[in-house]
Formats: sequence, structure tokens, C-alpha cells
Amino acid sequence: MSRTTYKSESKIRTVVAVGVFCALAYVACVLFHFRAAFLTFDLKDAVMTIGAMLFGPLYGLAMTLIVALLEMLTVSTTGLYGFVMNVLASAAFVCVASLIYMHWRTMTGALVGTVCAVFAMTAVMLAANLIITPFYMGVTVDAVAGMIPTLLLPFNLTKAIFNASLVFILYKPISSALARAGFASVTHTADKDASKPVPSQEKKVVYSPVVIAAAVLAVASLAYFFVSLHGSFTFAEFAQKEDEETTSDEAEEAEPEASDSARIAESLIFTI
Repeated sequence: MSRTTYKSESKIRTVVAVGVFCALAYVACVLFHFRAAFLTFDLKDAVMTIGAMLFGPLYGLAMTLIVALLEMLTVSTTGLYGFVMNVLASAAFVCVASLIYMHWRTMTGALVGTVCAVFAMTAVMLAANLIITPFYMGVTVDAVAGMIPTLLLPFNLTKAIFNASLVFILYKPISSALARAGFASVTHTADKDASKPVPSQEKKVVYSPVVIAAAVLAVASLAYFFVSLHGSFTFAEFAQKEDEETTSDEAEEAEPEASDSARIAESLIFTI
């Protein structure tokens, strides 16, 4: 097999794998929804981050655009505004984590990348809500700013931490399965010196505590979400879309003049 043919086949396998990650991320955003007040989040960012860590931040950015577009055309109720907010949130998380990991392919690099991604997503979403939401909805900046300490900040932190935890739980089994199938080469090492091979037994010793810690963090973030933010979980949101629209129409007829907070609530559903 010539080098050109091998590169061509490798490229095709990469595109196929990225397509699979896009499909999985879309399924995750359609089926699994965690809601607190008028805000919702799903698991798509964790899925796309794993794909971006395997194939690079540019593919990660492409995944965020594709999945956000599919979401806008199918299940979202906020149109272009929701598309922009989804792209900003996912791109901040996915690209920051994968960019750092691409240059620092160790467990430490993955940890630093995901921690930076948590803060990047949170900062981007707070800034986006302060800048974009008042312009789009015609509400005051003060109305949005008043929601930051009590809802927007804790919600976005919880969302980002939960997705970061899922990355650590799912990355190893997914990357190993793709490597065995010939779709990706895993160069991740747990040793500080990435050039030194790490025995398989040592890898197990290193990875187990990290996965356990990530699982504990995921459970803790969900506990905070349900208890402190009074969150709820909904499966197959798409199937309930018609009921929500009917309820929304009835509410509009009963209360034609919405307050700034209500208008913000309507604008942010499915976008943060």
C-alpha cells in the first residue's frame, strides 16, 4: 500500500469517526435534558470533547457547528439566537480542552485542559448573556446581571463540571475501542515523560483513581444541581415539544405582557 493511499484511507476513517461523534452528540442533546428553572443542559459537550481530543480542535469546532445547526433545525425553539449561544458554549469548552490536550498529551494535560474548559465555558456564557441577550430580547443588562449570582453562574459551572467529569469517565473506553477498530491512534500516557512507555499494569493503577474521582465529581455536581438549583431530568425532550408549545401558547394568552425576567427565560431555553 502506497503512502498516499494510506493517508487517504486514514482521512476517510477520521471523517467517519467524527461523523459518528456528531451523531452521538446530537442524540445526547435530543434525549437527555437537565433543567433548572428555564435553563437546560445536556451531554453533547462531553461527547464532542472526546472526539476533539482524539482528532484535534479543528474537528471539535466543526462538530460544534454541525450539532448546533442540527439542533436549531430540529429541536430548538430559539432559532439563530439559540444557534449562536450553543456554538459559543460548546466551542469554548470543546476547543479549549482539546487544544491544551493536543500539546500536552498526558493525564495532567487532560486535567488542565478540562479545568480550563470549565472556566472558559462559564466565562463565555456569562459574557454572551450580558451582551447578546439584551440586544436580542430588548431587555436591560441589569435584568440579566441580576440573575448571574443566583442562577446563571452556578448553573453554567455545574453544567461544565458535569461534562468535564464525563470526559474522564468515557475517554479511555471510547478511545481504546476506536483504536482497536483502526479509527484513531491513542498516544495518551500517564507518565510525566510522554516519550517513555508506561506498562499496562501501571496505567490501570493511574487511571482508576482518576475515573473514580470523576465519577464522584459527576455525582456531586448532579446532587448540587437537583438540590440547590431545584433541577429536574427529562428524557426525550423532542417527544414533548408539542406539549410545551401548547403550554407556552396558553401562557401567552393568559399573560400577554411579560416581564424582563420572563422574556429572558423564554430566550434562554435550550441555549445555555
